[in-house]
Amino acid sequence: MTFTASQIAAMINGHIEGNPDVAVANFGKIEEAREGQLSFLANPKYEEYLYETRASIIIVNEALELKKTVTATLVRVKDAYSAFATLLGKYQEIMQQQLKGIQEPSYISKTARYGADVFIGAFAYLGENVRIGNHVKIHPNTYIGDNVAIGDHTIIHAGVKIMHSCIIGNQVTIHAGTVIGSDGFGFAPQADGSFAKVPQIGNVVIEDQVEIGANATIDRATIGSTIIRSGAKLDNLIQIAHNVEIGSSTVVAAQAGISGSTKVGRGVMIGGQVGIVGHLHIGDGAKINAQSGVSKNIEPGKAVTGSPAYDYTSALRSQALSRRLPDLEKRMKELEEELCRLKKEG
Repeated sequence: MTFTASQIAAMINGHIEGNPDVAVANFGKIEEAREGQLSFLANPKYEEYLYETRASIIIVNEALELKKTVTATLVRVKDAYSAFATLLGKYQEIMQQQLKGIQEPSYISKTARYGADVFIGAFAYLGENVRIGNHVKIHPNTYIGDNVAIGDHTIIHAGVKIMHSCIIGNQVTIHAGTVIGSDGFGFAPQADGSFAKVPQIGNVVIEDQVEIGANATIDRATIGSTIIRSGAKLDNLIQIAHNVEIGSSTVVAAQAGISGSTKVGRGVMIGGQVGIVGHLHIGDGAKINAQSGVSKNIEPGKAVTGSPAYDYTSALRSQALSRRLPDLEKRMKELEEELCRLKKEG
């Protein structure tokens, strides 16, 4: 599939400098791109490659002032990085739209229903009373359990498991290997020291425009729903426990774990390898630094770091002071020795 500079400029509201008819078939990094490839320049550190690259088309910022002659056709936009991201999204959308039909072998229950222009890959399984919307793409080796509902324009990548009764919204993307709706970790201690399993009879609800990375796990609720609100973005290898609620437009980086019944607000940023204990409330707009351990509620807009996590600015000051402790100790010993000497002389 090829695109001309004119077509690309129309997609991203850009202005062309050069040949509007030059065409590209794929993408390349500006320092490595070849003829027939599209690249972009957003970081000034890479500007030197603009004058050396063999890319046919380059997306650049409107404000960029050229220092040398450029052989490639330029498409100028307000924000090259955002425009390139938009273009990649449109390209991916076009590629997904080409996937249609039902591959064999696959199993689709007689009671399952699906909309127009769906794609169901080989070895997929659709259980009883499954409801799938229009333009949904279900890639190979996917399991869709009984009574699952999936909205329009959702993409389920290879090997995803969506367990019974879970609800997936519109324009959701779930990447390979993720499990939605496995049992929450609920066990009741017994008098003899053993643990009795607490049945997990709830479900998982994922609202519209959510993206979930590869090999993430989102547990079903004990009662009620584990909920991922609209626009949330979850990275790879994340654990979301039973009855957790993730607010809209919240982002969570890889290897984070959120324990049961914790409520995370809107627009929260959670770094990689963060651990959050159960039954907490994380306020809207809070920021949690990577590798932090959260054991208390966090106020809206608060930034925290460390384990246990506390105020970000105070934590940085503490770290700076701790690095100075050896010098302070040495200075204290010198002062003590000086005092001892003065006493002897006095």
